[in-house]
Amino acid sequence: MLRRAGYTEFRDPRTGETSYIRRLGTNFYPRFHLYTQDEGTWLRLNLHLDQKQPSYGSYTKHSGEYDGPLVEAEAERIHGFFRS
Repeated sequence: MLRRAGYTEFRDPRTGETSYIRRLGTNFYPRFHLYTQDEGTWLRLNLHLDQKQPSYGSYTKHSGEYDGPLVEAEAERIHGFFRS
């Protein structure tokens, strides 16, 4: 479903953690960034919008937006792929 929604698998080179991204243009940022968590019969999706690359030295903080109209619209768009 996530591929159909335009997401590609992304493996973080620092942590090895797998997530999914959908770029909003030709550059790496901004991008939607999605983490999945298997909860038995449910799949939890954690979505945010990365506006730019982390710029805090060795810290893992970034300029992610976890709510707002763009994130809400994207969540609804993804939900549509699971409904069909």
